[in-house]
Amino acid sequence: MLSLRPSTDADIPAITAIYAHHVTHGTGTFETTAPTESEIAQRRADVLAKGLPYLVAELDGRVLGFAYCQWFKPRPAYRFSAEDSIYLDPDAAGQRIGNKLLSELAKQAEAAGVRKLIAVIGDSNNARSIGVHRAVGFRHVGTIESCGWKFDRWLDIVLMDKYLGEGNRTPAEPVAK
Repeated sequence: MLSLRPSTDADIPAITAIYAHHVTHGTGTFETTAPTESEIAQRRADVLAKGLPYLVAELDGRVLGFAYCQWFKPRPAYRFSAEDSIYLDPDAAGQRIGNKLLSELAKQAEAAGVRKLIAVIGDSNNARSIGVHRAVGFRHVGTIESCGWKFDRWLDIVLMDKYLGEGNRTPAEPVAK
């Protein structure tokens, strides 16, 4: 049975391998050199230190995907908006694992105080990632054309977002009197 759970240090090799596949073969990330396990561990520690979720999807002891969110921008006004990242093992494609993982990430991000999740999806032809985000309630808010260069071609990014909890219906903090 599929398990969605917080990542652990023991998951770093699997997370690194999954991400390396996407760096070297895909356009969902604009990184061109796969990070080392040490770099992935440092990135994960940074997410967790900020109180944000970093999850894995596991089936029969095998990590099939991971998802996390990171604050969208460092400036204080952005403190309720986070950017999600989700990557699956190629063998996990088409099994709705991405939908489950992203849905759980949204729940945990909301619990951490996030009011808006933002997807910055590499490659406007990335139908799987766009579809997963749409399936869990994200809406298309824009495309930035030809802003990345990878595999000898220009790539767009697709911007999608999803309100969490109260979203923008209430003030984020009490209004000072």
